[in-house]
Amino acid sequence: MHRIGVLTSGGDAPGMNAAVRAVVRKGIFLGREILGVRRGFAGLIEGDVEAMSLGSVADVIQTGGTILLTARSQEFRTPEGRAQAFASARRVGMDGLVVIGGDGSFRGAFALHQETGLPVVCIPATIDNDIPGTDYSIGFDTAVNTVVDAVNKIRATATSHERTFVVEVMGRDSGFIALTAGLAGGAESILIPEIPFDLEDVCRRLLRGVRRGKHHSIIVVAEGAASAAAVAAEIKARTGFDTKITILGHIQRGGAPTAFDRVLASVMGAWAVELLTGGERCGAIAVKGGQLTRYDLPEVFEMKKEIDEGLYRLAEVLAI
Repeated sequence: MHRIGVLTSGGDAPGMNAAVRAVVRKGIFLGREILGVRRGFAGLIEGDVEAMSLGSVADVIQTGGTILLTARSQEFRTPEGRAQAFASARRVGMDGLVVIGGDGSFRGAFALHQETGLPVVCIPATIDNDIPGTDYSIGFDTAVNTVVDAVNKIRATATSHERTFVVEVMGRDSGFIALTAGLAGGAESILIPEIPFDLEDVCRRLLRGVRRGKHHSIIVVAEGAASAAAVAAEIKARTGFDTKITILGHIQRGGAPTAFDRVLASVMGAWAVELLTGGERCGAIAVKGGQLTRYDLPEVFEMKKEIDEGLYRLAEVLAI
């Protein structure tokens, strides 16, 4: 395998650049050429590919976003689009492809491999941390720290004005960001889609806190569980508390990646190159119990990532 392509796809995640950097520099170290594909699978279809050098990834390990850009491609969802992408890959002599992204990117890479035989290795990169088989996805730790920093600031205002704040965080249909950031930020209640919740119980907890002298509270809500506005309106109606909302939105995707995400992305990116040069055909990289591991891509699709209910119950106990 002489020429290896690399692309970032789907939603951007802090640490993607560190992964690209590792692919490029490990590939060049091993005597391979690395081809950067701009704008994900859409760019692959259009042949938006350029050779990357050591200098092309200088000073990117600390930056958020993705220097290769990213996009979602409806055309790539069709067999015709994937055939065109493969033709573009062949024109530039691409022998294998590293795909950095989330679930949709993994499935796109698998379809491309199935239909064309192009070897692929997928690296999990999504702030949602919802890729089965891996404890952590690139970008998750940074997103959690961004939320915790915001909650710290919001709590100062909540305390000063004796208010209840409902903070809505990202995660699509998963509650990993909400649970981890809520526990770390000392939230009084955490609402996630994986575990049923009762707003009456949330209100009882708020009232119990007031009775013991507490006059501010933070409720963290995963976007897939409920809207912050609806939760805040219900709390105000049931308790009469001055309740405000904060929707953090895409700020959670931005910013410099944490040291954890930089290291995770670096080791995953480097190993992806090693796997491809070693004959990998269709794999996904993961980290389990602090150790790198790989799966066949179909294995990942058969798994389901479960929320840690013990962590959720602990957050409830500590917020009493």
